[in-house]
Amino acid sequence: MKIQCKRVYDPADKSDGYRVLVDRLWPRGIKKTDLACDEWDKALTPSTELRKAFHSDAIDFNHFSQQYRAELAQHTQEGQRLADIARQQTLTLLYSAKNTGQNHALVLAEWLRGF
Repeated sequence: MKIQCKRVYDPADKSDGYRVLVDRLWPRGIKKTDLACDEWDKALTPSTELRKAFHSDAIDFNHFSQQYRAELAQHTQEGQRLADIARQQTLTLLYSAKNTGQNHALVLAEWLRGF
């Protein structure tokens, strides 16, 4: 299973395989016609409340990760679908966060690897 995370602002590459936008909000500064992605999966994104709490520094990344995993547990069927895609080809999770070391796409990728 090959899952990678990539910022939406980075250029698309053939090695990306199946590209899924995993942000609840459309990325700023990108036209919908300009983003190379196969789908926009809002079901597996953090809730608005959780996203706002993390971005306002009300909670740290560890607490965010735990809460996000709890939310993801409610979407196992959707997670299984993406994990099945990742078994057949590279799955690239697209996100717009500036922090490449601590973001929801990394938590999601780790969760998907558990299927």
